[in-house]
Amino acid sequence: MRVPADQVALTGPRPGGASPWLVRVVSHAGFEVRNLLRNGEQLLLTLILPALVLVVLSRTSLVRLETNGMPAIDVAAPGVLALAVMSTAFTSQAIATGFDRRAGALRLLATTPLGRTGLLGGKALGVLVMEVLQVLVLGSLALALGWAPEPSGIGLAVAAVLLGTACFTALALLLAGTLRAEAVLAGANLLWLLLVVGGGVLLPATGLTRFLPSGALGEALRTSLTGGPVAETALSLGVLSGWTVIFTAATARWFRWQ
Repeated sequence: MRVPADQVALTGPRPGGASPWLVRVVSHAGFEVRNLLRNGEQLLLTLILPALVLVVLSRTSLVRLETNGMPAIDVAAPGVLALAVMSTAFTSQAIATGFDRRAGALRLLATTPLGRTGLLGGKALGVLVMEVLQVLVLGSLALALGWAPEPSGIGLAVAAVLLGTACFTALALLLAGTLRAEAVLAGANLLWLLLVVGGGVLLPATGLTRFLPSGALGEALRTSLTGGPVAETALSLGVLSGWTVIFTAATARWFRWQ
């Protein structure tokens, strides 16, 4: 007996047919996360390096933080979380997607039942799952080092992480879908380094760096998790929203699957 189309999502796939769209997306997200966890270079970038930076900023005097009287860990921890989001949503995704595109994997997957929307949905979900792991690991380390985040700011911090993820994932796809794989590798690493050093991610943003995607993400997390003015958090979230719209529109316009 044929299963009505509106019941497929609940009853599972028809014999010999494709799985429901959501199952395919979740399965692809799991594939993306497993690949990331098996890649030593990506683990270094997304977990090990942020953890080392957290310890250096909070427990050594190698880098002087402007803390305004707060414990160093309270300023360092939000910046490290912003760094982790940027590393996973931007650098890792740009490089992986760029080389998948060069190998023809994107074009091949787009012709399978997963489809283009499923492929993009799986990548986005995979990034979010990886970020949850990062928050658990880095947040636990920060708490062990004495971090005391402001509970009332957690909701805004979650909004900042989601907006930052959308913004940097769109930028990653824009690079990966328009440049050669080698150029994506070099460009993504160089841009990541420049934003870390002078983009207001780890250190409090000043001047124009507040209006960079990296500075806006870092400031949104710092102000929300240290009990700073809500207006400053709202401004940073507005900046992130603007960059997200720009990068998403550019990606939709210029992304090439092959």
